[in-house]
Amino acid sequence: MFVDWPLDRLREYRPDRVEPADFDAFWAKTLTMSREAATDAVFTPYDAGLATVDVFDVTFSGYAGQPVRAWFLLPKHIEGPLPCVVNYLGYSGGRGLPHDWLHWSAAGYAHLLMDTRGQGYNPAYPGDTADPDASGAPQAPGFMTRGIGDPETYYYRRVFSDAVRAVDTVRAHPRVDADRVVVTGDSQGGGITIAVAGLVDGLVAAMPNVPFLCHYRHATEITDGAPYSEIVTYLKARRHDVDQVFTTLSYFDGVNFATRATAPALFSVALMDAICPPSTVYAAYNHYAAEKEIVVWPYNGHEGGQTQQRVEMLRFAAGKTAK
Repeated sequence: MFVDWPLDRLREYRPDRVEPADFDAFWAKTLTMSREAATDAVFTPYDAGLATVDVFDVTFSGYAGQPVRAWFLLPKHIEGPLPCVVNYLGYSGGRGLPHDWLHWSAAGYAHLLMDTRGQGYNPAYPGDTADPDASGAPQAPGFMTRGIGDPETYYYRRVFSDAVRAVDTVRAHPRVDADRVVVTGDSQGGGITIAVAGLVDGLVAAMPNVPFLCHYRHATEITDGAPYSEIVTYLKARRHDVDQVFTTLSYFDGVNFATRATAPALFSVALMDAICPPSTVYAAYNHYAAEKEIVVWPYNGHEGGQTQQRVEMLRFAAGKTAK
């Protein structure tokens, strides 16, 4: 069933934002620290048995210089610096094997797929990156409340920093055209995409699909679905921490990053999505400051448009990366 407001109301939903006064200073400090701690990325050739793609097993410096794993795929037999797609993953997923991620290299793009620290417990897509900075404070099962007592220790401070450093890494690679970098991801990856679009200048496109990590407080009030329900579970026990939790989350809300974005964006939303309800997606979309369009999948849940959305993304990316 439809899980949210009618589409006409969603299209006009532009809620007031809750933004800390030091939002920009917090992220400038965080990214400066991570960049100053960075070492050179390592691209190790990986024999994937593929005839048309060169694959590299990558380790790059993420948050505070900590190692993050990735796959880097290059289409063979194409000369010159290539446009590059940096890809972020959905909740629970890790980088898996390169064979699972051939879409963008088949279309002629360089493609970096970033592992998500601490995750990768999805049996289809195991991960390889640790999260060594877990605060040790109480949390609900999952990642949504890890270190949530303070923005300095919150889990997504590290993830979003990793994601920005992934863009830095491909821009330094000789086979990548640094002026033609696209960021994208589904669900959690879509939320990460919006964050990066708000933190990195000069991207040619951002493509968040059914994005998570947006309009947190509203999300906890209108869906029982995980992973937003992890916040509810945490606050059921820590009844006096409500204000602090949502203060922390305001530093990581896609609605606040959206207002800072400069890259043209292609969003997608599904009107039967009970995991990332449509009003949370439209809250970010309607605040998104740059050129934008959105694809609506009326009768889909959190799976969104799947391969049909990929067709839309190919169209959009081609238009933005063409010389």
